[in-house]
Amino acid sequence: MLFRKDFHGVNELSEQVELYISELNKPSVEEYAYLTGRFNAIVENLESIDAILSEASSGWKLNRMGKVDLTILRLAVYEMRFDEDIPVKVAINEAVELSKKFGGDESPGFINGVLAKLV
Repeated sequence: MLFRKDFHGVNELSEQVELYISELNKPSVEEYAYLTGRFNAIVENLESIDAILSEASSGWKLNRMGKVDLTILRLAVYEMRFDEDIPVKVAINEAVELSKKFGGDESPGFINGVLAKLV
């Protein structure tokens, strides 16, 4: 859902969230609430998250980053700075693992380097 955010206008986000969730295997009410709540919390804090990322990724403007890497970094920064339930090391590890699966060859090192600056 967060990846789709950059490709759609603000007025289309709720429709995109519903479309994404409809592709899942019938999430429970609790799962639906968790997914939409988390997405909304990240979007609400996106300006702060992007400011943190801009500072940590010296030499890289956010609009020059690959969309996959940027999405993973945004999620990780949210977890590191705004979600007290997720330990920082876990957020970093998950971000690196996601980048191995969905990013390019240099994504894991790049993401680990940016997040390490935040710690």
